Amino acid sequence: MQARRGIAALCAAAALAAPAPAAAAEEEIGARLSIELNTARSVEGGCELSFLAINGHARDVEAAVFEAVLFDAEGRVERLTLLDFGALPAGRPRVRQFVLPETTCEGLGEVLFNGATDCAAGDLGPAACTDGLELRSRADIGVIG
Repeated sequence: MQARRGIAALCAAAALAAPAPAAAAEEEIGARLSIELNTARSVEGGCELSFLAINGHARDVEAAVFEAVLFDAEGRVERLTLLDFGALPAGRPRVRQFVLPETTCEGLGEVLFNGATDCAAGDLGPAACTDGLELRSRADIGVIG
């Protein structure tokens, strides 16, 4: 009887230690697009925002365009604009820069990623650009979504 219990316990431990097929599915589900506002610097005639984008999906995103809302330092909407990140290859970092004309970086308080107006991601579907979108900022301007 004791031997049977010992074997059952070993089988249960082995089953727990073995990688479950669901774990691989969770990793794919956990894959996401990550966008970081890396720098904001004043340039002639505007504010240049540099973003670092990483496509954590297993497949390329052929096109990603986001509607962004710019808020001033007091939290008021300054303008809506489109940020075209272009193609984002799977697992590869890409830097995209956008110059916001007639805008001072000091006058910006936050950038809201309001959604994707275009997301060509093959069989990943259009939600590949928004589901689990991870946003952060290294600049003095916040990024939310």
